[in-house]
Amino acid sequence: MNQREFHKKVGISWVAAVLFFTCSPTQAAEPVAPVSVLIVYHSASGNTEKMAQAVAEGAKAISGTKVVLKRVGEVAADDLVSSDAVIVGSPVYFGNMSGEVKTFFDNWNLKFRLSQERRMANKVGGAFATGASISSGKEVTVLTIIGAMLVNQMIIVSGGGGFSASATTGPTSPGIDEKEMAEAQDLGKRVAEIAAAIKRGSSK
Repeated sequence: MNQREFHKKVGISWVAAVLFFTCSPTQAAEPVAPVSVLIVYHSASGNTEKMAQAVAEGAKAISGTKVVLKRVGEVAADDLVSSDAVIVGSPVYFGNMSGEVKTFFDNWNLKFRLSQERRMANKVGGAFATGASISSGKEVTVLTIIGAMLVNQMIIVSGGGGFSASATTGPTSPGIDEKEMAEAQDLGKRVAEIAAAIKRGSSK
């Protein structure tokens, strides 16, 4: 073998080795941290709780999502800080969110001291509501929840439709129907999807 053939074979072997180590299918991929979705609600009759459970089902449908479901009075500061997304649900009381949900948001500042340090900034937020009649104030309730999130610099996401998720639960529409449950599931799913996309992007 002359010197020219020797260098040629060495060169081919070197290229093959580089391709093997850089393109090997066994090369470990970087682990993706799970996305944490906190679903918080107040429910006196059980209707908002049922919607919250549907939202949780939707979020769980996204692979790698950890779902935490709690009533407003059970939430601690660590629950909020450790979450990637927060979805809040409330019944309509006098055309607005319930007092319990309002206190929950007030505690972000007064009790948990999260607002001053912008600890909720860039987390994904979503909202849902239940009310006795069609015009009881469900949209206003959703908007006031969203407003509290925007003050904390959160990123707002709606559901599968144009305006979050809600259910009419009064005498003219007893209980929560399949369409309303599907809307709640769509909200949970979309929030989890967007939170995952943001977390992947921020880790690069």
